Amino acid sequence: MKSSVRSTVRGTAVACAIALVFAATGCTTTTRQVTDTRPVLRNSAPSTMSELRIADTALESNNFDLATSLYEKAVQADPKSVPGLTGLGNTLYSVGDYTRAGVYYRRASEIDPKATAPLIGIARVAIHQRRFSDAITTYRRVLTLTPNDPLACAGLGAALDLSGEHAHAQALLREALIANPGDPMLSVNLGLSLTLAGDPRQGANVLLDVTRFPAAPPQARQNLALAYGLLGNDDAAAAILSRDLPKSAVQDNLRYYELQREREEKPAKGVAVSTVATPKVQTASAK
Repeated sequence: MKSSVRSTVRGTAVACAIALVFAATGCTTTTRQVTDTRPVLRNSAPSTMSELRIADTALESNNFDLATSLYEKAVQADPKSVPGLTGLGNTLYSVGDYTRAGVYYRRASEIDPKATAPLIGIARVAIHQRRFSDAITTYRRVLTLTPNDPLACAGLGAALDLSGEHAHAQALLREALIANPGDPMLSVNLGLSLTLAGDPRQGANVLLDVTRFPAAPPQARQNLALAYGLLGNDDAAAAILSRDLPKSAVQDNLRYYELQREREEKPAKGVAVSTVATPKVQTASAK
């Protein structure tokens, strides 16, 4: 069971974004970084701005050592650098050090309470630590600052799903898609939400619209595999999983789907939230 859950985490997010992200049958949060776009200000040192952009690129390329070095340099030059502190939080988050990442996110948010990037980081950490109510509150705070922000909407949808509020999550994600038509991570999270709520067929239909594009995020494929798995179509699920996972992980996922189907045969409806792994937010949060 533990191995199947771990492999599911590698697959889906909440993201999410779990896209919600879920990374595992969770939520995805998207593949873009949450560091705010930084205009060059009159008093900004060009070298510092350039190094921060290089750090962002390094983080996106998973070059964590270089990213850490550059973000630390920015913070040493300016201890109140919100981009630098947020970048350090993103780097620690990416390597799974959520507690320390939260420290940097909170420090950045205290310096600039209206900066959304550290707030999204705080919410992502809360999801990973299964503090879903805290994540919901923080994502809603982001949406008061930037209404209809797709990243925050995807994250909020993931947090609601992980709390078992599937109908609420779906309503929010559908509304967000009206404001952000075609956003892949919102669609991924909607498809996953439908699947988790006990309607994998409708979830698969939503996810198929995303996965038909060559640049579809991996979470879309993993969540589609989950939907097929819950429908009992193991062949289709295995074919999809094989694109991103080794054979052993594919088999672990298939066993996980079988377990969920057995649970679905019982009176309880939907996939129990306790069985859902938390997202690896890239998310839609970054990672």
